[in-house]
Amino acid sequence: MSIQCVGVIGAGQMGQGIAQTAAQSGFGVCVADQSLDVAKKAIEKISSQLDKMVSKQKITSAQAAAVMANLKPVASIRDLKDCDLVIEAVSESLELKKRIWAEVDSVAKDSAIFASNTSSISITELAACTKRPGQFAGMHFMNPVPIMKLVEGIRGIQTTDDTFNQVRAAAEKMGKTFVVARDMPGFAVNRILMPMINEAVYALYEGIASIEDIDTSMKLGTNQPMGPLTLADFIGLDTCLAIMEVLHQGLGDSKYRPCPLLRQYVTAGWLGKKSGRGFYKYE
Repeated sequence: MSIQCVGVIGAGQMGQGIAQTAAQSGFGVCVADQSLDVAKKAIEKISSQLDKMVSKQKITSAQAAAVMANLKPVASIRDLKDCDLVIEAVSESLELKKRIWAEVDSVAKDSAIFASNTSSISITELAACTKRPGQFAGMHFMNPVPIMKLVEGIRGIQTTDDTFNQVRAAAEKMGKTFVVARDMPGFAVNRILMPMINEAVYALYEGIASIEDIDTSMKLGTNQPMGPLTLADFIGLDTCLAIMEVLHQGLGDSKYRPCPLLRQYVTAGWLGKKSGRGFYKYE
C-alpha cells in the first residue's frame, strides 16, 4: 500500500482518536489544527490515553512509546504537504470544511488522497471544491475511534476505484471493518441513528417519559448498550442537531425535522458531556 504518512486535520475528540488509531497501526501521523499549541495538546491527551492503557496492561510501555514516535504535531495545514492521506475531522460545517479542503488542495502533493470524516455532508460536494475530486472519499469513523470497529466508506460521484480501494486498505490496516454507503444525507449509520435519537427527544418533549425512563426503556427493551439520550450527550447535541438539519434539508421530509427541544438545548449551550450539561449533568 502506498499510504505511509497520514495527516489529520482537527485535534478534537474525533481527530485525536483517528490519529491515535493510525499511529497504533504503524502509520506516521501529522496532526494539524488552528495552531501548533492546539495540536501539541491533542498529542498530550493521546499520551495520557496510552498511559492508561499501559496501567491497565492492555499495551506495554514500549508499545506506547512506539505509538508516540509515530505522532507529530504541526503548526498548520501547510505542513501536511508530504502526507499520502489527509483525513479531515472538524465540526459539521459545510463552509468550514470547504475552506479547509481548498487550502489542503493548494499544498498537498499531487498523489495525495483526501478523506473527510463527515458524518452527514455530501462527499460529492466536498470533493468538488478541490482540483482532484477523483482522489476524494468519505471515511466516517465512529466515536470513540480506538474502540469502535466500524468505518463507513462513502464514494462521491467522482471518486475513482483506486482511491476508494486505498481508503478501504488504510481503514483495514487500522483494524476497522469497512462498510460502503451511498453518498446520501446521513449515509447509512446516521440515517438510521439520528432519527432515533431525535424521536427520543420528541418523547421527552411531549412528556411521554422521563429522561431516565426513556434511556432505561431502550437499554432493557431493545438491548442497546446505552440509551439514546445518553448517547446524544456523548456525541454532542450540537452535532446531533447539525446532522438532523442536513437530513431535513437534504431529503425534504418532515419526519427529519429536528425536535424543538433539541434546538433549545443547543441554544442554551447544553451540548452534552463536553459542555458539562446536556440531558444529564456532568462534573
